[in-house]
Amino acid sequence: MPQMSLHSPVGDLSVSAENDMIVALDWGWGRDQTPTPLLKDALKQLNAYFDGKLKAFNLPLDPAGTAFEKRVWGEMCKIPLGEVLRYGDVAKKLKSAARAVGTACGRNPIPIIIPCHRIVAASGLGGYSGAGAAETKVALLRLEGADYIRRLL
Repeated sequence: MPQMSLHSPVGDLSVSAENDMIVALDWGWGRDQTPTPLLKDALKQLNAYFDGKLKAFNLPLDPAGTAFEKRVWGEMCKIPLGEVLRYGDVAKKLKSAARAVGTACGRNPIPIIIPCHRIVAASGLGGYSGAGAAETKVALLRLEGADYIRRLL
């Protein structure tokens, strides 16, 4: 599977693709670097995001997951940069439960690009499945200038 890596403020990241679609973003440096046009574009967009110059990703995504998880991830992609929704807000939209939404967030194979960090708990920050856990979630929300994080801290 073609993969390319980059250094970021939240650690080294590797983006993977299959069939000209992004399928994963993982923490760590990939062993093999395969510079395809899609992966070069993904790294360019990620660097622009971390530089504060990108408001929304424009990449073809194909995350592996259940139909429900894909619906949750689709809702995440609708949350604008710097804003947050609660697990319960997404659950209401999908006629589901907040815990199920949280589980889908934790299974997101393309974090940052599919912005699961923009989903928070009713009681506070909530979890984050990427490396660095809540610390990374806070860093991403700060990077985006989220008012929520300023109020929380």
